[in-house]
Amino acid sequence: MSTENEGNTEPAAPSVPPRPENAPATPPAPGSPEGRAPAGPAAPGPEPVPGAYGDDAAPGPRPDGAATPPPHPASPSGTPAPAPTGAPHQAGGAGWPPPPSGLPSHGGGDGGPVWGAPAAAPAPRRRPGGLVAAVLVAALVAGGVGGGIGYWAAERSDGGSTTVSAAAPRSLEREPGSVAAVAGKALPSVVTIEAAAGGGPGGEAGTGTGFVYDKEGHILTNNHVVESAADGGTLSATFSDGKTYDAEVVGRAQGYDVAVLKLKNAPAGLVPLPLGDSDKVAVGDSTIAIGAPFGLSNTVTTGIISAKNRPVASGDGSSGKNSYMSALQTDASINPGNSGGPLLDSGGAVIGINSAIQSAGNGFGQSQAGSIGLGFAIPVNQATTVAQQLIRTGTPVYPVIGATVDMSGQGDGARIAQEGAGGTEPVTPDGPAAQAGLRPGDVITGFDGEPVDSGPTLISEIWTHKPGDRVTLTYERDGQERTAELTLGERKGDR
Repeated sequence: MSTENEGNTEPAAPSVPPRPENAPATPPAPGSPEGRAPAGPAAPGPEPVPGAYGDDAAPGPRPDGAATPPPHPASPSGTPAPAPTGAPHQAGGAGWPPPPSGLPSHGGGDGGPVWGAPAAAPAPRRRPGGLVAAVLVAALVAGGVGGGIGYWAAERSDGGSTTVSAAAPRSLEREPGSVAAVAGKALPSVVTIEAAAGGGPGGEAGTGTGFVYDKEGHILTNNHVVESAADGGTLSATFSDGKTYDAEVVGRAQGYDVAVLKLKNAPAGLVPLPLGDSDKVAVGDSTIAIGAPFGLSNTVTTGIISAKNRPVASGDGSSGKNSYMSALQTDASINPGNSGGPLLDSGGAVIGINSAIQSAGNGFGQSQAGSIGLGFAIPVNQATTVAQQLIRTGTPVYPVIGATVDMSGQGDGARIAQEGAGGTEPVTPDGPAAQAGLRPGDVITGFDGEPVDSGPTLISEIWTHKPGDRVTLTYERDGQERTAELTLGERKGDR
């Protein structure tokens, strides 16, 4: 029995079944020799339906031989007046016979038959309700097609099950360029990094992400992912197929928050991820982030580039050990453990290294708070420049202007301090800033065409360049705006 429509219909009021074929049209009235009700106006009944028995509604003999009822006295044309909608079939002013109890009615009212135990089928006769009954039968058959087919299939199945299952497709092809296709191609080249400090159990440990940089087994990641294991600790990298390899630090740059590892006994056939061009990224471009948030390896999230050139310090901006970046901002979900993983464009090329998140109430950094849709990635053009330097020499090189900048100011520009760190000169003698004519107290408001509103913003912009680059500074002195050109110097190593 089909149950697909259970609960969707309300029980209809019991309706009157058809008269037996040999029953009189009107029950005999007491004292009437003709065996029918006294003369008088008959109750209106349904209008005969033309063509219900292959002809029209003209008077004539019925198929069963009974006499055709005389024209209705209320209708000059001889056509019975229609019965009120929803009224039961009338005979002498009362329903005949009374409906059986406890059987549901299937149909829309209007005196349709009660569908209970079937009775013997009467011979066809010309009856106004014939078409109504036929319509109800058709409706019931249509409503029961689903159940009937299911029953038919069950009767002919070997196991007798009534469940009909669709065949599963043999393969699910992913469209080239879809997130699933891009992620499926990139995942084998992404690793989950486990870093543990030396000194035995109880030491600092953490999980991060990295990706294959070249076929020699170099892995690109964040410095803060491996920092705890850089001096006497242990490092391992696990691929998406579950294979794990020991690794060692080749070089790391704290200021850039970039590090390079190398797999010990690297397997053959490593496939480096393709590198994109972060300078050509536009706000609104699609992004795909891959990593191990909270240790959940091989996690893929998606979003867009929501901003570019976002100055970000990975700490509070007041320590000499902070990291600075002019970051790509994305709303792809990034959490602790995603650090060091690739940020891909829609074609699967790396455009950044996921490095920091904005946490509600905690500033920028890698705290344990969850994603609020503000993630930051080091542009890949900067990261690869640093990586190449670390692979060649193991030591980072930073561009500098040769001046100490106040890192606490915000909104008015980057002010050159009145005193340098440890009592040194705030403007390095014969350094780039000194040669360009800058002095303590000058406020730098622009760097090579980019606005500068603070010390961290200035550092972030400087570190997008290389030593030897010639740039233009805009600064204010005594309320007047000035410009100066200088050539960036260099500083080797982290302080």
